Amino acid sequence: MSLLTPIRQSRPRADRRSALRHADWVLVIGVLALSAIGSLLIWSATYRRTSLTDGNEYAFLVRHALNFVIGLVLAIGAAVTDHRRVRILAPVLYAASVVGLILVLVPGVGAVINGSRSWIQLPWMSVQPSEFAKLAVIVGMALLIAEKGETNHRENARTIDILQAIAVAAVPVLLVMLQPDLGTVMVLGSIVFGIIAVSGVPKRWMLGIVTAATLIGALAIQLNVLKEYQLARFTAFADPSQDPQGIGYNVNQARIAIGNGGVFGQGLFHGSQTQNAFVPEQHTDFVFTVAGEELGLIGAGAIICLFALILWRGLRIAVNARDAFGRLVATGVVCWFAFQAFENIGMTLGIMPVTGLPLPFVSYGGSSMFAGLLAVGLLQNIHLRSHQV
Repeated sequence: MSLLTPIRQSRPRADRRSALRHADWVLVIGVLALSAIGSLLIWSATYRRTSLTDGNEYAFLVRHALNFVIGLVLAIGAAVTDHRRVRILAPVLYAASVVGLILVLVPGVGAVINGSRSWIQLPWMSVQPSEFAKLAVIVGMALLIAEKGETNHRENARTIDILQAIAVAAVPVLLVMLQPDLGTVMVLGSIVFGIIAVSGVPKRWMLGIVTAATLIGALAIQLNVLKEYQLARFTAFADPSQDPQGIGYNVNQARIAIGNGGVFGQGLFHGSQTQNAFVPEQHTDFVFTVAGEELGLIGAGAIICLFALILWRGLRIAVNARDAFGRLVATGVVCWFAFQAFENIGMTLGIMPVTGLPLPFVSYGGSSMFAGLLAVGLLQNIHLRSHQV
């Protein structure tokens, strides 16, 4: 399909009612439920921490709700935009993301937080371009592979198409590595793997990608690309008892908090570890520990089930997509949400290394919420497209 195909300027009112009727409401309910639970967990983790709230116990609750509302507007915009316009805007999103990743590396523009230069500090908020890079890599790779296939009338991607798609992903990956943000690099790697896996290439490509990723990781360690604190996180993952008051502190406290919850939890706003602020970064990276301690196995399990529900709907949308672009985008989003949720929850349980990744829709953070809801909007767009006659 040519990018120059004329675009209908307005959608009839009947079509808009049809879009509302045919939306994937199970996906919507899953995202709304996760965001609502996240609001309560963030509130519980912050309302007593005056050093964070400046005495306003509702500060983070209100900000999280505002982030969600803004993200919801972005999601609706992405869902109702004509699918041809989405394809035209894909290169714009990719270019804007690359520019943002370059800007964070500029001294005086990018802000260093927790050892990573990943933020652009604006007067009214902080922006993390690497969150939007995940979406940019998805639409960039999907557009290139889909366009090549449509141009050459081929269902499966060719080797040259995959190499070009990897080159598209490599630019954001290299820029994120320079920050350095190992967690986001891992997420981007899972996205690339997933998109290539469904592009129709031979299975040997998958083995080659895994092998290349392993070699690059080993080379990065040998060349001291990773910072000392990042290597220390892997050491703490292997043996949390080695430095319990230092690099292993977060993991140990997270395990204690989740262990305190038992089956039913200690009750919202009543978790001993949470209310005494023993777990660092608990409203962002370690928000799952609040659920484990205060809502117990049942509450934490409910969060995992909601993520499983979202992933199922995403896979269903990918299978039913009417074109390669939609299938590849939906697959990329599913890989993103699946890996990031697994990594975040895993690091609180001690089965994955600490990487600083937020829990989608649950952790506090504007950039993460905006990017995640934009991705959900694209899923809805693909779903609605599959129901058009």
